[in-house]
Amino acid sequence: MKLSFELSKKGRKAYSLPPLDVPLTEELPKEYLRKSLPRLPELSEPDVIRHFTNLSGLNYHIERGMYPLGSCTMKYNPKINEEFVRLSGLANLHPLQPEETVQGALTILYELQNYLAEISGMDEVSLQPVAGAHSELASLLIVRKYFDKKGENRTKILVPDSSHGTNPASSVLAGFKPVEVKSDARGLIELKALSELMDKEVACVMLTVPNTLGLFEQQIEEIARIVHQSGGILYLDGANLNAFLGIVKSRDLGFDMIHFNLHKTFGTPHGAGGPGGGGIGIVQELSPFLPVPRIVKTPTTDNRQPITDSYELSYDFPDSIGRVHGFYGNFGVCVKAYAYIRMLGAQGMREVSENAILNANYLMSELKKYYELPYKGPCMHEFVLSGDRQAKLGVKTLDIAKRLLDYGFHPPTIYFPLIVHEALMIEPTETESIETLNEFRDAMIKIDEEARTNPEIVKSAPHNTPVRRLDEARAAKELDVNFYK
Repeated sequence: MKLSFELSKKGRKAYSLPPLDVPLTEELPKEYLRKSLPRLPELSEPDVIRHFTNLSGLNYHIERGMYPLGSCTMKYNPKINEEFVRLSGLANLHPLQPEETVQGALTILYELQNYLAEISGMDEVSLQPVAGAHSELASLLIVRKYFDKKGENRTKILVPDSSHGTNPASSVLAGFKPVEVKSDARGLIELKALSELMDKEVACVMLTVPNTLGLFEQQIEEIARIVHQSGGILYLDGANLNAFLGIVKSRDLGFDMIHFNLHKTFGTPHGAGGPGGGGIGIVQELSPFLPVPRIVKTPTTDNRQPITDSYELSYDFPDSIGRVHGFYGNFGVCVKAYAYIRMLGAQGMREVSENAILNANYLMSELKKYYELPYKGPCMHEFVLSGDRQAKLGVKTLDIAKRLLDYGFHPPTIYFPLIVHEALMIEPTETESIETLNEFRDAMIKIDEEARTNPEIVKSAPHNTPVRRLDEARAAKELDVNFYK
């Protein structure tokens, strides 16, 4: 497909501007003026519309097909949520409006906090952070302030070797030293290693449950006992919360903190770095340290009106870690999460998790005959295969991922978690039908057959995409953004 610059024809334009009706009061200083006109493509209006319409059709997206990215929950989300968030009374709000003019918005945020508290079993929730990693950092700042207030100098955060890379990174940013905890042969936390590492210097243990292998930590109650016995805080990375949504509350598992990925679990299209929502849920003991402002509800009475509630943004929390965002979270993402929860209800959210678990276990059972399954047993909402069998034939996991594009599927996450060699991390999500799962299964089986009978077709893939196999190392080392010289 040609670039817009290649389609350009001198003299064409897709716009018309009215004459300037504002008098020029003074000329701009010459040092601010351009020396030459910018080189822009000259296109007619149909040229512009057709170019970008055709360009958009080259993208892969969830409306086109399955997006089985493990650890990311790239599910199909209700489009009605996009309509809700565009309602003029919500979309046209300004974050600096007086609080009395945004009572509806504050009501949504306040009620969403309560819903998330009920779902998780936590006592308080803040919606200020705007992403999962942002929530991790805010949560660990709360942990630091909590122990500072107690006069305890705790310097370490324990993270499993299968954790998301943001866990150790957030630990460092919050001023802690991350310490790795090994997994056992089953892919779960090794209790002996945890016990040996858990001491009075450990402030917090960060766990993803289910973990990044898609496995539930079967010894979670014992893990919580070990952490709490040493006075530490048990933190749940909520990246995989949709595996037990409506089934069990994180507080009942022994967790003291949780972050929610509203964009992964509660109905916002996820990807490309945003938009996101990263609420924090905490037990009462940590409540004083939540970020400000916090939404406070005040019942008000007026003799002439029925009893009503009013909401305000309060900064009156002296032990707070302070602001973690310019305004109050990602409001649009919160609106979508609110609508998603209200539409589904408790039973609907439970079914989300049950169907995600069912889909993942079905695919895993179908594919383990053709790909190595390093950790046996039932999975939760996702699972991790290994391409080791194919690698012995000269076909790498990267080749398998590229070949999937030829069959019309976005590849799963590859080479993560790091503890699995040639990893293929697959999350089918609850929104995919049995027909789509079978199509994906058949494509994976066909690629395994090709690896054995015609490996070159896999190693040279993709063949049917707008762009063929790229030299990714060269692209990173020899970046050239001046494409229209």
